[in-house]
Order: sequence, then structure tokens, then C-alpha cells
Amino acid sequence: MEKQRSFSIKPTRFMVFSFTVSFSLTLLAFFSIWVIHSTPILHQEPHFDLGSGHDPVGDFSSNSSHEVKNAIFIGTQLIGSVNTSGFSNFSRTGSDLNDTQDSLSHLNGSVSELISSVLIAPKQSNLDFDGVVISGNALNAHENGSESLSGKVEVSKNSEIQESSKKLCDVTKGKWVFDDSYPLYTNVTCPFIDEGFSCQSNGRLDKDYMKWRWQPQHCDIPRFNATAMLNLIRGKRLVFVGDSINRNQWESMLCLLVGAIKDPKRVYEAHGRRITKEKGNYCFKFLDYKCTVEFYVSHYLVHEGKARVGKKRLQTLRIDTMDRGASRWKGADIIVFNTAHWWSHYKTKSGVNYYQEGQQVYPRLDVSTAFQKALMTWGSWLDKYINPQKTQVFFRNSAPSHFRGGQWNAGGHCREASQPVNETSRTTYYEKNIILEEVLKQMKIPVTILNITGLSDYRVDGHPSVYGRRPGKSSSGGQDCSHWCLPGVPDTWNELLYFYLQSNTRHT
Repeated sequence: MEKQRSFSIKPTRFMVFSFTVSFSLTLLAFFSIWVIHSTPILHQEPHFDLGSGHDPVGDFSSNSSHEVKNAIFIGTQLIGSVNTSGFSNFSRTGSDLNDTQDSLSHLNGSVSELISSVLIAPKQSNLDFDGVVISGNALNAHENGSESLSGKVEVSKNSEIQESSKKLCDVTKGKWVFDDSYPLYTNVTCPFIDEGFSCQSNGRLDKDYMKWRWQPQHCDIPRFNATAMLNLIRGKRLVFVGDSINRNQWESMLCLLVGAIKDPKRVYEAHGRRITKEKGNYCFKFLDYKCTVEFYVSHYLVHEGKARVGKKRLQTLRIDTMDRGASRWKGADIIVFNTAHWWSHYKTKSGVNYYQEGQQVYPRLDVSTAFQKALMTWGSWLDKYINPQKTQVFFRNSAPSHFRGGQWNAGGHCREASQPVNETSRTTYYEKNIILEEVLKQMKIPVTILNITGLSDYRVDGHPSVYGRRPGKSSSGGQDCSHWCLPGVPDTWNELLYFYLQSNTRHT
């Protein structure tokens, strides 16, 4: 019989086996702990869609641009709130990261809240908050920087993409500051100021009205740089279209630009015309920059014509037809429109047998309704004929008048004003501005509003008054409290235009 073998384990082998198993378990435990500590709590990078035009907020609600515009969320942590001026004071403490982790415990696994790792308003994604720039996955803090969030936030003063300052700078809120370095030109250095706006030449002795600079409340706008502006419009057409108030702004632009031209003969009117109230259209060529600065008169932007009413042939306003000169505006690179000054009950004959659509002449039509219809005609024309890839469109809204004691044709005056007022007496927004904004919402082509109404309302001192004509001329026409002296308030309007053009160029 074969002897049965016995199974036994030697003590030495048992110790080696036990040690190997224990060491493996210990190593596995340490590795697991390391993995757990190395994994971020919320493994999600802030992501801003900067190039596609996709709105990260729009996916949540059609009204989201209004609902969240006062907050910025990164990883569901409230970083800061934006005040009405568009700026925010950002501060971080050492406990912020702990607070972030604590706040995550309230998520309860909600996918919708995790998706909201980045909520940004306004609609354009990257923002510049007084030195703090948010772009891509980096928060660039001012000067010394701040802590990073899970290593995904980098500190740097420079950013490849900056948000347009115009989105954050509310230029409508501010004050006039006396600045002795102004004006930027005089009636001596600029040959393009016509008689009606050349107050100094017409005997106005005080000069303070030329030395006020508009200072927005929460930001700065650049001082007008003629050389930089000429480079912005190099090889382009800058066109002003509107009434005599827009001619006021156009003359200001000519005066601002000509100061950068060494040889005045290199700037001339294409048809040899001298600027007067009578001539309607001008085209000034700046040869060194191969650009033109043009003005086309159009009091209403729509067609002024005539129609038979009964047995009479009366002057009418075709609110359904564009001004016949509109073809000249096509192809311009920058257009600044305005209309408002002539939309008064007096100049539109109180709307009696004046407004026309098709063959119909309205026996009576309210001026506000007619103004809206005319702007709708203008907007439709823009959508049809203007290419937004080539042309930037601006609309300067209503410029206030300051007649006291009556209207322009009833003894109104403003001669005694020599300083800006500290506050305005107007408590309601201009109705025409509201109508304009409503029309723009229905248009396809983007239009930038040059909102100069409020800031100009302080400048009761800026009108020609009795200095809108040469000394000794008849004063039967009354005082001019609608137009503006040059140098003067329209220079600020052009500084705003320069500001917007700079911003658009920098971010395209």
C-alpha cells in the first residue's frame, strides 16, 4: 500500500505569503487615498463660447439676458455682481474655496445646476470689469491677481480677447467737467464753420462754453485723436445724413480732422462748394487718407413731395417712400443718421393734409404716428440695401432745444445762459427716442444709437442764441437755441462716435 502524503505549510513560507498580501493591501489603500484626493470635486472647466456667436445663457431662458445680467457664476460660485453702470467690484477671501465646496453639497446631483458652471451676461461673453477680465477659462485680475479656482483660473493683466468697452461704459450718465485743454480747434484753425455756428466770429466774447468735457460717471472715453480717426476711416466713406443739426455735427467732424492735416490744400470739397445753409450736399476729400467725409441733407429721411388735395396741389411728406437722395448713401462705410428737429407740429402743418401713403393724403395724422411710419420705411430700406458686413450704421437721437419764454418763432431766447446747468428739468424720456428704439428692435441690420439727448440737455450755454449771424445783420429771425456753437457740444458727439468706432475695430 502506498503511503499517503500529508499536506503541511512551513512557517517560513506562511510568513512570506502573509507579508506579500499585507503589503499589497497597504499599497492599494494608499493608492486609493491618493486618487481620491487628486480628483477635483467638480471636474468641470469654465467654458465661454467666444467665437461661434452661441449664447451660453440663451439655452436656459429666452429672457435670460435680463434675468442674469447682474451676476456672473463660475462653477456655481457667485464671483461678483454688476451694477447698473456695467462695472463690478470683485473681492475674494481665503475662505472662498471652502465656501465653494460647501455650496456644492446643496446641488443634490442636479444636472441643470452643474450645467450652469458658467453663466455670463450681458450677451457678449468676455467681460472687462474695471481691470478684471473674464475670457475663456481665465479670470485675469487687476495688478496683483487672486487665488485660482481648482487651477483653472489664471492671473494675468493681459487678455487675448477684451470685451468692447461700450458694452460696459454707460456714456449717458455723467457730468460736464471744465477742462482748460479744450477746445480741440478754433474758428481760426478750422475754415469749415459756417456763419450760423461760428459764435466767436459773430461776437460772442465768453469762451467757457468751449472748454467743457463730458465725463461719464463710471468710466472714461478717449480724447478725440484726429490722426487715429483718419486711420480708422482710411480709404472709406464717412457719411452724415439728416437735418441741419446733423450738419452741425458733420462740420464739427471736419474741424476735428483737419487739424491732423499738414497741408490744408490736401482737403477740399469735391465740387468746389462752400459750406452754407443753402447748399444741401457736400463731399470733402482727404487725399492723404483716401477717404471722404460727406453730408446729405434729408430733414425727414423720407420723401418730401407734392400731391393734389381737392383742387389744390399741396406739399406733402411721403412717409412710405425714402428720400430721393438715398441712392447716394449706398456703399458708405459709416453712416450717421438723424431726424427729429423738423418733426414738430409747426413744420409739419399740424399733420393736416400733410402726410401721404401711396395715393392717400391723411386729412389729419398725429406727428408721433407719422414719425414711426417714416422710421419703419427707413428701417426697411436699410435692411434691403445696406450690407452690415461693409457698413456700420449709427443713429444720433434727439438733440434738445432750450428756448425760454416761447418757441423759436415766438420770442424764445437763451442768451443769458453762460454755464451748463447742474440738473435738467425734463422728467420724461423723449418720445421720439422711444419710437426710434422700438423701430430698431424690429430691424435686421444692427444700428448703434448715439445717445446724446441727456448729456446735451445740460448745455443751455452751448447754443448760438444771438451769435448765429454776423454783427449788424437783422435779428428778425429771433435767437437760435436749437443749433450749437462750434467749437462746442457737437465735438462731444463726435468723441462718442470715435469711441464706438475704436471699440468696433478693436473687437472685430
